[in-house]
Amino acid sequence: MKSIAYIEDIEKWRESFSFSVPIKIRFSETDMFGHVNNVSPFIYFEEARIEFLKSIGLFEMNSDNAVPVAADLQCDYLHQLFFNDKLDVYVKVNTVGNTSMDVHYMGINQDNRICVTGRGRLVYINPKTGKPVPLDDHVKQNLS
Repeated sequence: MKSIAYIEDIEKWRESFSFSVPIKIRFSETDMFGHVNNVSPFIYFEEARIEFLKSIGLFEMNSDNAVPVAADLQCDYLHQLFFNDKLDVYVKVNTVGNTSMDVHYMGINQDNRICVTGRGRLVYINPKTGKPVPLDDHVKQNLS
């Protein structure tokens, strides 16, 4: 397996995930060569991220105080995915900063093979000003 900058030990990293959402690859997510289009994993990451944040009470669309926004995202493609494949997309918080968190993603197909990995920075911002907001202790506690 290729070296991935944000993963030190792939097996240890893989075992550190506990939250996942199932994804079934739709035909519309494939390209003319029959495999998943390179933008689709970012959609899968978003779906997993939102469900994860909802599960720990940190995704509220009507919040006046702070909302999470993606500041950067990256994806490493390890194995091709095809129409009708089943993918479990795992998500976890890797590190928590003052106003942001580093989130990791892993997509495992029906053959138990890691097909995609990813990471991204989520920043909590004030929706009115667009400025970063420090994470309070309640949020940090929910993330650990």
